[in-house]
Amino acid sequence: MLSKYLKFFISRLLGTLIETVILWIFSTYLFFSYVGTYIVAPTISFEIVMFCNYVISYYWIWNKQISQKNTKYFFTRLALFNISSILGFLIKMGFLLLFESLFKWDVVYCNLIALLISGIVNFLLAERLVFKKHGHISVIDGYVLVEDQLK
Repeated sequence: MLSKYLKFFISRLLGTLIETVILWIFSTYLFFSYVGTYIVAPTISFEIVMFCNYVISYYWIWNKQISQKNTKYFFTRLALFNISSILGFLIKMGFLLLFESLFKWDVVYCNLIALLISGIVNFLLAERLVFKKHGHISVIDGYVLVEDQLK
């Protein structure tokens, strides 16, 4: 699990860099209201990075836990990943808005600290829900063998 967490951490650092740049561009040049800066811009940057993170997770981090390699499975996992990421996003946004309210920090700094907190939740959801390896059922000579879930 440590190897997966290190890969997760590296991929999310890259995602954080991309998300921060997108957020900075949107909040500096595109959105000027509070809602645009603190709600819309982080939401857009989040969804862009969510897809990038999913592709990295699917093909690099949890690729050995993927039992089927087809389009349906890819998009089913993407839907679960997006739902789990939205939960992490809501946690992140809660902390982002809390830090902005308490400390009056810039949105970029609030976002970075909130990402640290929500990152742990995202890893656990990906490991235990989205990319959970399911037991394999085999039939040999009329007997059903069930292999335990591998960790």
